[in-house]
Amino acid sequence: MTTNNYRKLTIGLTTAAILAAGVGVANADVTGTARTGDVKTATAAARSGWEGITREQVRIDFGKGWVTKAELTYPSNAEGRLPLVVFLHGSGLNDMDQTMPEGKGSTFVPLAQAAGREGYATLRFNKRGVTDVGPVESTDPAQLNPKNPYDQIQKDAASVIRFGARSPKVDPSKIFLLGHSEGTNVAANLSAAPKKFGIPQPAGVIAMGVVGQPVKQLLTFQIYGRLLVELHDEFDVNGDGRLTATEAANGLLRQPKETADQFRSVLLDGKKVRAGTDTDHDGQIAIDAEAGPVLRKATDIDDYPNIPGLTPYVVSYAKDIARFPDVSQALPKFSGPVLLLNGEDDIQTPARVAIVADAALAAAGNQDHTLITYPGMAHTMNVTSKFHPDFGSPDQQVVTAVKNWLKSHR
Repeated sequence: MTTNNYRKLTIGLTTAAILAAGVGVANADVTGTARTGDVKTATAAARSGWEGITREQVRIDFGKGWVTKAELTYPSNAEGRLPLVVFLHGSGLNDMDQTMPEGKGSTFVPLAQAAGREGYATLRFNKRGVTDVGPVESTDPAQLNPKNPYDQIQKDAASVIRFGARSPKVDPSKIFLLGHSEGTNVAANLSAAPKKFGIPQPAGVIAMGVVGQPVKQLLTFQIYGRLLVELHDEFDVNGDGRLTATEAANGLLRQPKETADQFRSVLLDGKKVRAGTDTDHDGQIAIDAEAGPVLRKATDIDDYPNIPGLTPYVVSYAKDIARFPDVSQALPKFSGPVLLLNGEDDIQTPARVAIVADAALAAAGNQDHTLITYPGMAHTMNVTSKFHPDFGSPDQQVVTAVKNWLKSHR
């Protein structure tokens, strides 16, 4: 069996997804302002979607030797203090736009522009270890691999919120947190205990791709469980939980070559089902009872989090985030308005997890919580293939939902 090939499949998925007292006070300075006063600038802004929005380039001191670049935006004709949206990234070394790989858009730019058109200021920032949009990474290992990485991510986010609260453009009582994936967990932890992090009580939370269960459960699904789901959904046409050689062969059609090779090594030996997987020798493979143990062994999921092939950083991250409550545990401690958004084809933070988080808010008595799930959408909130998704900017439905929610809570 090609165990290493399985690791390539599952680790690639995981790294794409992965997902207090004593915090320092952030210091910041404005390094430049993009205004729409002259014709050339106004034309460029219109093309980029920033027309009528002022963009101030700022720097925020996170402490421990890292000053990050950020951008504060607000309607150019705005007067007085404005509500603010702070954007909190998904896992990984993300820039302020949460730029997608392969030039396939960004998560935060269309949402920031939509917020600006509803009269909000917004604040986006490069994560620790990211020097510029691209993302461009630092070469400093201390910044790329901090001790207790998730805890540091929370503290850095709190520094950004404190900076925003001090801006003369911002109403500190109206700071909203918008998180994607990991950022939903950060938003929930900060909102549940604002005094602990030295931040004002947030005015509301928007969570996209909700981390509503412990990270071990989510990573176990990403690495192992999703493979069984794909066999049930894509291979088992008659829904009996078993695969004939014909079903297995048909399921491999139009799969990416690497994926097809990986599943073939478990399911088929030529034109027959693989005898080593078909343990009861009935000529069919039971997805859960027979393919399941083979895939479980191939992915080394029982060694979690010390899975061969996972980088030391991912292992450290998984251990550290597990020390903190997930969204379903933390966000019910926040009584303010909440908007939860999730793709129904999300195989990194499944929609069922967002449903659990919404139910927890209801049980806690939250009077203003909304859950929207979107058919055909994956983790980056775009319409794409369920099991082999392409990256992309949020679908217009999502942008509109965020825009309307912000308008109603301004």
